[in-house]
Amino acid sequence: MSQTDRLEKTNRVNLLFDFYEPLLTEKQQTFLKHYFHEDFSLGEIAAEFQISRQAVYEHVKRAEQALEIYEEKLGLLGKHEQRMAMMEQLISLTDKSGLNQDEKKAMRDLMDQLMI
Repeated sequence: MSQTDRLEKTNRVNLLFDFYEPLLTEKQQTFLKHYFHEDFSLGEIAAEFQISRQAVYEHVKRAEQALEIYEEKLGLLGKHEQRMAMMEQLISLTDKSGLNQDEKKAMRDLMDQLMI
C-alpha cells in the first residue's frame, strides 16, 4: 500500500470514527484510537495489552469493517461530504454575487450556522 493510499485510508477511518465511535465496543474504540489517532504500531498496542500482534490486527480489522457497515447502512459520512460540497458551492456563488461585503458576511455566517 502506497503512502498516499495509507493516508487516505487513515483519513477515512478517522472520519468514520468521528461519526460512529459510540456504536463501537470499548475495545474497538481503544484499538482504533491507538492505531489511527496516536499512530501506535500493532506491536506497541500488543505489548500494552499483553496480546499478540495478530490479535490486535484482527481487532482493528473488525472495527474498520464495523465502521464501513455503519456507513453503508446510515450514510452519515456521505451526507456530511455532500453538505460540505454544497457549502463550497454556496460560498463560491456568494463570492461571485453582487452583494456588498456586509451581506456576504451575513450569508457566510448563516451558512456556518447551518453546518453546526
